[in-house]
Amino acid sequence: MAGDHDNALGLYIAVPFCRSKCTYCNFASGVYPAGEHGRYVERLMEDMAAAGAWAGRLGVDLPRRVDSVYLGGGTPSLLEPELLKRLFGAIRAEFDVDAEITVECAPGQLPEAMLEALVGAGVNRVSLGAQSFVDSEARGSGRLHDRATVEADLRRLHGAGLANVNVDLIAGLAGQTRASWEESLEALIGSGVPHASVYMLEVDEDSRLGRELLAGGARYRAGLVPSDEAIAEMYLRAIERLGEAGVEQYEISNFSRAGCESRHNLRYWRRRPYLGVGLDASSMLREAGETSEPYVLRSAATADLKAYLDGSEAPETAWLSPARQHEEAWFLGLRLNAGVNVAALEAEFGRERVEPAVQTAERLAEDGLLDWDGGTARLTARGRLLSNEVFQEFLEAAGAQEDRGASPEAAPAAGRLTHSQTM
Repeated sequence: MAGDHDNALGLYIAVPFCRSKCTYCNFASGVYPAGEHGRYVERLMEDMAAAGAWAGRLGVDLPRRVDSVYLGGGTPSLLEPELLKRLFGAIRAEFDVDAEITVECAPGQLPEAMLEALVGAGVNRVSLGAQSFVDSEARGSGRLHDRATVEADLRRLHGAGLANVNVDLIAGLAGQTRASWEESLEALIGSGVPHASVYMLEVDEDSRLGRELLAGGARYRAGLVPSDEAIAEMYLRAIERLGEAGVEQYEISNFSRAGCESRHNLRYWRRRPYLGVGLDASSMLREAGETSEPYVLRSAATADLKAYLDGSEAPETAWLSPARQHEEAWFLGLRLNAGVNVAALEAEFGRERVEPAVQTAERLAEDGLLDWDGGTARLTARGRLLSNEVFQEFLEAAGAQEDRGASPEAAPAAGRLTHSQTM
């Protein structure tokens, strides 16, 4: 909400390199030659050095103080330690960093030299992409590790002083059963990690498994993917079992012990500014200066590695009007278990703009999709399972209050440089 927009920045750095491409993956990542790593890191450094001038041309505020850094992938730990050191040197040269610093790692792909480099760079949080503690499920989805490897890496991280660890699990992998899901949950809880992410398998055309499911193929074991009903039951069981163990859900897919929530991801859901650097990376920055209804700039870099390396494609940018920001406030805020506070929205956007969405909340509460007490809206358990449908309702309600005389793409004068800027 308006009071959440502090003068700090989150920094996301995309590292798209993988040792193998998982069947379910729909990210802009892949198996690229190791020779590309050095040039890629150089481009990241160039982008960070140019970010201030880029923001100035577009008329957006780019805070220098950074309170969260997230290296996502891909598998950032595949970089050579010296490249990681250079990258973090560049981050600290361009920004004032006092931050939660997270690096995504794949089990079995964290050599001792890289572990030492992470600690030396000030990394204080690691996200480990286990996806399953059942060896046959991990192997069948293209992962290169087994349960013993995951558990060994967790011990190594803890021994190196990196105890703030997230572990990812996916409900819906090919061959997964309720019993095997229970096994993964028990292993996760037994590991003692303070944070977990639990995702339900997504079916879309951006992953090999998704394309096969849509086409009815068999190469990637699509016939062994559990039913939607079974996946939903697994997800609900995760909420129950993790909660019993003190790892409480705070967002649709995220769970933590008290005080261990992901600071970086909370920036996304609370609409706080962040700068994304690298392949397919996104940014959200606010219009600079004092205005009664500031616009927000969203940008996204190319997802083509060659184009990114040679700088031939500028980031795509678009300005969000206050009406579009109001839409985002609902569908991002509802992801959080804390929900959406209507008084805060009215203070930021005005009662007239918020009222149609309030009426939608009241109706969805009658349908059992929201808990609504007249001041705060929260998804119910059923609402989380149908969250996309719920979010669409709010998009329609909030969109009905679009700014008079202004389109979502309208922007301050500096913003008319949209689609022609490079970082």
